Amino acid sequence: MDQLTVDFDSIRGEIAKAVVGHREVIDQMLVALVCEGHALLEGVPGTAKTLMVRALSLAISADFSRVQFTPDLMPSDVIGTNVFDPSSGKFELRKGPVFTGLLLADEINRTPPKTQAALLEAMQERQVTIDGESHPLPPVFTVFATQNPIEYEGTYPLPEAQLDRFMLKIIVGYPAYDTERELLVRYNGGFRSIDIDNIGIRPVLDAETLTQVRKAVADVTVEAPMLDYIAKLVRKTRENRNLMLGASPRASISLLLGSKAIALMRGRDFVIPDDVKEIAPPVLRHRLILRPESEIEGITAERVIESTLSDVEVPRQ
Repeated sequence: MDQLTVDFDSIRGEIAKAVVGHREVIDQMLVALVCEGHALLEGVPGTAKTLMVRALSLAISADFSRVQFTPDLMPSDVIGTNVFDPSSGKFELRKGPVFTGLLLADEINRTPPKTQAALLEAMQERQVTIDGESHPLPPVFTVFATQNPIEYEGTYPLPEAQLDRFMLKIIVGYPAYDTERELLVRYNGGFRSIDIDNIGIRPVLDAETLTQVRKAVADVTVEAPMLDYIAKLVRKTRENRNLMLGASPRASISLLLGSKAIALMRGRDFVIPDDVKEIAPPVLRHRLILRPESEIEGITAERVIESTLSDVEVPRQ
C-alpha cells in the first residue's frame, strides 16, 4: 500500500513537469486508468486536456495515439482495415490508432454516430472486430475523449449508450490566478508543450506495475453499509422528478470501483463515505438525463447530484 501511494505521487509529479495545476482532474484520470475505465474530458479549448493525456502516457510508459474526430472520419480510420497486398496475394491487417495504450479521441462529438459507435466494442470488450475477426487491444488500453461544451453547430451528441461506457466525465475548467501566472512564467522561461518529449518526464509506472495496482484496487475493502450507501445513491437518482433518466447499474459499479481507487490513492485499504462523495460527480453527471422542463427552470445534473448526496443518509463509520 505504501509503495503504491508513492507511485501515485510520482505520477502526479511527473505530469506536473508539463501541466500546471489540475490536481483534481489528474486524480480522476488516474481513477479511470487503474479501474480499467474510460474518461470523457469536457472543457473549453486551451485548458491542457490533450497535454495532460500525453504527459500521463509518458509517466506510465504507455503508447499514445491521438485521433482528431471530424465529420468525414470513417470507422476504419479508427479501428483499422484489411488491405490487399499484391506481392503476397493476401489481405494484411493495417491496425488503426485504437491499437494503443492511451487513445485520445479529440473532439469526439464532431464525428457522426457511425464512427462514434466504432469505439463501443473497443471500450467495452477491449477488442475490435474487423471483417469478422476479433483482435485484442493492449491491456493498458484506455480512452480519454475530449469535447467542447460551448460549440453545438456541426456536432453529434453522444448517445446515452456510449456516454454510459465512459466511467467518468471530467470537467476541465479555467486555472486559478496563481496557476495561470505560473504557466506564464514557464512559457516565458522557454517551456513549450509541443516539445513535451524533451522536458524530462520519467516513466514511473509500467504495464506490469499497473496490473498490480489494478489488483490492489480490487482488494480494497468495502463494508456492507458502504455498499448500501452506493446503491441508495444511485437508486435515488431514478426517483428524482427532474430526471427523465437516472443512473444505470453500470453507474453503481463505477461508483464502487471509483471509491476503491480513491481510497487506495489516499493510502487506505478500505472505503469511507468521503471517497464515494468525491467520485460521485464525475461518475454520475453524464448519466443523468434532465427533463426539458427542468432544464428550462435552470436545474442541472450537478444540482441533482448535490441534492442526492444531501438526501441520502451517510452510514456511520
